[in-house]
Amino acid sequence: MSGASGESGVSGGGDGRRVGLGTVVREWGCIGCVGFGGPPTHVALLRKLCVERRGWVSAAEFEDGVAATNLLPGPASTQLAVLSAWRLRGTAGAVVGGLAFIVPGLVLILALAALFLAGSPPLWVRGAAAGAGAAVAAVAVQAATALVPASRRRAGDRRAARVRWACYVLAGGAAAAVVGPWMVLVLVAAGLLEVGVRTRGAPGRRAAWPLPLAVALPAGGTAALAWVAFKVGALSYGGGFVIIPMMQADAVHTHQWMTDGQFLNAVALGQVTPGPVVQTVAVVGYAAAGIPGGLLAAAVAFAPSFLFVVIGGPRFDRIRAHAGVQAFFTGAGPAVIGAIMGSALPLALALQHLWQYGVLAGAAVWLLVARRGVVSALLTAGALGVAAALVGWPAG
Repeated sequence: MSGASGESGVSGGGDGRRVGLGTVVREWGCIGCVGFGGPPTHVALLRKLCVERRGWVSAAEFEDGVAATNLLPGPASTQLAVLSAWRLRGTAGAVVGGLAFIVPGLVLILALAALFLAGSPPLWVRGAAAGAGAAVAAVAVQAATALVPASRRRAGDRRAARVRWACYVLAGGAAAAVVGPWMVLVLVAAGLLEVGVRTRGAPGRRAAWPLPLAVALPAGGTAALAWVAFKVGALSYGGGFVIIPMMQADAVHTHQWMTDGQFLNAVALGQVTPGPVVQTVAVVGYAAAGIPGGLLAAAVAFAPSFLFVVIGGPRFDRIRAHAGVQAFFTGAGPAVIGAIMGSALPLALALQHLWQYGVLAGAAVWLLVARRGVVSALLTAGALGVAAALVGWPAG
């Protein structure tokens, strides 16, 4: 259904569909508690709530919201949750609904971080961490392949467009595997190139806004943690996995907050807990500065999502219709897919024990051949890791 004004599209924030904030907290909090499985699950749960069960928005309006949030950098399912609540109660709804969606998973992931990153965790915990971490590279490849069909359709059927699409994928993959934190420059370059090709004009300033984020880096301490978290929240085009190479380079190699093995654990925890994958940054924050660091990293990483929706919500229709914006994401999208695939290489190379590669191979078959779920893959891999540790195989 449309708002009181009768307009369709991405509208809301104070129209005739006012819903009590208590209802928003209850419904969005429920999704935050049961939303295992990443963005597809979150979108399905929000659609069932807002369209099918409550009838707060029409199916077409909901799909407009999905399309609009997928155009934005940042965790798309989080932005969709914030946007859906904003439609019903404006800024207050956006803040309350977004927090209700994020907080349950954040509490759980910080509790697990305290367990898995403890100085001397029990043997079974070390085994579970090594097993689940071994499967992460396969999860990255599965996440990338899920994005391919829509990205190819967006590129179109013309031969030149398909060639460019393939080149963008290859460039993104190479960048993720080789240049780590500078990968965003390749993503932006792919988007700008496509803008130039499709609009036959000079790209506008707006398309280049991520560039400063790629080159500035505070020296250390709280400022460095906040900067890493902000890059995670502002640059995660196409899903949380695209920021994995950047986050790994900063957290492991530049600031040495955690080891490669601990970073794999962080990514695995982000997958098996409800809520967005971007909550992995909370584990990085915990490794850097304990619970306060985890809370700071989460707050900074999710802030752009709230700002994009609250400030840009009334303008989403115009943003979607802008030829330059569409062209930018037509180019950046396949580069993102390549980057997510490319992130699998450093994640696989971070494994320390031979048995972990067996777990990785099994996870790849489970996810890519059998097409089963990510959560079940990681839980099974964790159980295999516990078994390996208990029989005396190395798990440290």
